[in-house]
Amino acid sequence: MLRQDSEPQGELAPVPGLADLDSLLAEVAKAGLAVRLRVEGTPSQLPAGVDLSAYRIVQEALTNVVRHAGPARAQVRIGYRDQDVTVEVTDNGRGVMALAGDGRVGTGHGLIGMRERVAAFGGDLEVGPDPGGGFRVAARLPLAVEGR
Repeated sequence: MLRQDSEPQGELAPVPGLADLDSLLAEVAKAGLAVRLRVEGTPSQLPAGVDLSAYRIVQEALTNVVRHAGPARAQVRIGYRDQDVTVEVTDNGRGVMALAGDGRVGTGHGLIGMRERVAAFGGDLEVGPDPGGGFRVAARLPLAVEGR
């Protein structure tokens, strides 16, 4: 719904980043999802790969809310810190998405993509039911990859 796997041929759109969240949230609002954005810390220039990955994680998490949470509200929290940027998307929807046959949460392609993006930067990802109800996606992306 919100995800664009490929761009039209011949058109090169600018690579999105966290500075583009307002337009993403406007798209989500058109799909019927109320979203609150909270920014902690001072927004700063991020490495391009980290910026794109953080944006895509928010995009995919919100797409999942629209698709799976039912009537819900969501909150996006972005945390700018010296060594990393954090992204958290929570909703108050139906709660746990479909469990895999072995009981694990989050085996869809979107969550797999999030895991791959976070792993590429040596970060952390947590997905699962939110203790207060609904679902939570939380990622930490280091600004510098250790050992490089």
